[in-house]
Amino acid sequence: MPQTANPSYVARIMKERGLSAKKGLGQNFLVDQNIVRRILENAALEGESWVMEIGPGLGALTAPLADRAARVVAVEIDGELAAILRETLVSPKIAIVEGDALRLDWQELLQGAGWRGQPLSLVANLPYYITSPLIMKALESGLPFAAIVVMVQREVAERMLAAPGSKEFGVLSLAVQYYAQGSLVMKVPRTVFLPAPAVDSAVVKLTPRPPQVSAPRGELFEVIRAAFQQRRKTLRNALRPLAKGWNLSLEQLDQALISCGLDPSVRGERLSLEDYSRLTQELLKGV
Repeated sequence: MPQTANPSYVARIMKERGLSAKKGLGQNFLVDQNIVRRILENAALEGESWVMEIGPGLGALTAPLADRAARVVAVEIDGELAAILRETLVSPKIAIVEGDALRLDWQELLQGAGWRGQPLSLVANLPYYITSPLIMKALESGLPFAAIVVMVQREVAERMLAAPGSKEFGVLSLAVQYYAQGSLVMKVPRTVFLPAPAVDSAVVKLTPRPPQVSAPRGELFEVIRAAFQQRRKTLRNALRPLAKGWNLSLEQLDQALISCGLDPSVRGERLSLEDYSRLTQELLKGV
């Protein structure tokens, strides 16, 4: 198979096929072998591993992944690119699926390709405009990913890995903490893409794990979303509509905050996942 992560290969394919990157699909093709190597090193691949890849583009990651894994199932929304991948990456270890990863049933897709519970990783160079929903779908999929390694806009990486009290901390940060252990693999300059995007990127590794808190997931994230609905509001004021929806009085809301040792005037970004879990459990006592 060709060495797909280099500028000359991408430029040649684009010229031969009359291709231009589609801005609406967030297409920027990776052309740096060192970054490919770092992604591979963090993908938790074994000889029997399967990889689900989202957004393979022209195959910068697809071919190297196939060298290390038993099978790569690559999902590409662009039919033109999917056709090129089928022509240029001919291998029994690679399955190219044309479709929208947000709409597809991932378990059904993998099982249709022959996956039967082998070790599984997710690798993706995510288009910026669908990053958060795709990350959430991966985390909530129930699939036994050993690792989720994603290239994202640097600003999104900061939000994913943010700690309580920082301006980047929010619902996405808490969701990542709930489902996984997150770490920064590397920062990625915009110059390693063709064409170069307007912003820099970063590679983030998520290692899924069982939840470390005991509050029911649905109610926990109702509380979290309510707390961040209007970030400038105090926690007490932000949670008032939620309390009303749960048929709780303001006195019950205040008592729950006091029982958790939380200042009602604090803002949502100051609370940790454990704080939100305790608060959710206190609120549910009055429901």
